[in-house]
Amino acid sequence: MTPSETKAIVTLSLLAAFVDGEKHERERAEIKRIAEGLSQADGVNLPTIYQDVLMKRVSLASVAGELKSAESRQLAYEMAVCMCDADGVQSEPERLFLMDVRSSLGLDASAAQFSQRAEDIAAAVPAAVAVTAATAAVPAAPQAPDSTELDRAILNAAILNGALELLPETLSTMAIIPLQMKLVYRIGQAHGYQLDTGHIKDFLATVGVGLTSQYLEQAGRKLLGGLLGKVGGGLLGGLGKQAVSSGMSFASTYALGHVAKRYYAGGRTLSTQMLKDAFSNVVKEGQGLQTQYLPAIQERARTLDTSQVLSLVKNA
Repeated sequence: MTPSETKAIVTLSLLAAFVDGEKHERERAEIKRIAEGLSQADGVNLPTIYQDVLMKRVSLASVAGELKSAESRQLAYEMAVCMCDADGVQSEPERLFLMDVRSSLGLDASAAQFSQRAEDIAAAVPAAVAVTAATAAVPAAPQAPDSTELDRAILNAAILNGALELLPETLSTMAIIPLQMKLVYRIGQAHGYQLDTGHIKDFLATVGVGLTSQYLEQAGRKLLGGLLGKVGGGLLGGLGKQAVSSGMSFASTYALGHVAKRYYAGGRTLSTQMLKDAFSNVVKEGQGLQTQYLPAIQERARTLDTSQVLSLVKNA
């Protein structure tokens, strides 16, 4: 893809991120921070794109005109879909926006099928949480969870998300967020808390993990590094140069798990600042461990394909 096509894909992703007009200020700030960070890392002027989108200086028509190849149009649409689905199923403004994107890019019915697959992933966590909460028996007295077992579950989840980060498909990247949500839910449940998706999203946002912004960071790094969308050969390239993606999915999942474990074990008494500080510290620990577990991450990546993504989220 040409630099102008890459820029157009990122622009369309940001248009999708803000199309519903409901982003919390902290999510907007996080998206801006990530745009600045990606710019510094990859030499692309994303802060200018961010401002152009917020000030409505770009349009869908102008972006579509920059996407010349079939590959770039398909990838742009997929990233727009995942941006809309990163924080839950599509709202009506998002659904209408994506219909306009399909039309503007001249995509066929298979594009709508991709959108449905993304919707299925976005809906998997709320559905699982609702079913579990509705059918759960009221415990007489919650037993102390098995700390070793939880540590193992956290590490396995971190390895899986690290592996998904290496795959070139957009849906694989999107699956990381619901898997993190399921991990927090499982940890809360182990400590006697039946969490709904609203609480889980608030917990992630409190520690500093925005849903839309996290997808932008993960997919943006892969896109700018030339990995995203390169089916066939892309995986091996990703395994060979972990720097394409920051490896943050392993570290952030590891940190979310351990901070959630500390938070719910302590009766949810940690303050917002304590949660943020704890998450920041454990992320650094996770980054240190990521090199140690890289062989396991790479081996897990070799066993995954896109057809497994939905089942992974449902059965986590």
